[in-house]
Amino acid sequence: MSTLLSLSEYDWSVWTPGIRSTLVFVLQDNEVLLIHKKTGLGQGKINAPGGKIEPGETAAQCARREVKEEVGLDVSDLSEVAELRFLMSDHPDIHCRAYFTSTFTGTPTETREAKPFWCPLTQIPYHRMWPDDHLWLPRALQGHRIRGSFCFEGDTLLSHWLERIEV
Repeated sequence: MSTLLSLSEYDWSVWTPGIRSTLVFVLQDNEVLLIHKKTGLGQGKINAPGGKIEPGETAAQCARREVKEEVGLDVSDLSEVAELRFLMSDHPDIHCRAYFTSTFTGTPTETREAKPFWCPLTQIPYHRMWPDDHLWLPRALQGHRIRGSFCFEGDTLLSHWLERIEV
């Protein structure tokens, strides 16, 4: 990882992330479904359901599978709202696709991996989430499509770069 270059000048065309992943923010009645992450990277933090893309799986397939595994919901009508790139000091670099949906069936259920809870959109606990979330998520919730790049040293955000993607 090189933090000498600005993230906006980083040559992303040659970047190969070690992990490709997804996040899914389920929205309903001015609330968002979040989780207390119980295992893996980000354990102890608040996040959205999501996880690693398996070989042969598309990002959307992964998003649906991970929400089912982590909180027991079947989701559809996924709308991609962010492309997030993470340069990590102590984990493989991560490329993440974030989605919103309001279309789901089932009741959020706690699993080994996650304890889900509905949170008012006006009370999202950014102070308990990854430090990048307060930078990009509010913009996505305002209807913008975002591309973000973030450089982490452990849990500390060293630098970031955001752009709005025109669709």
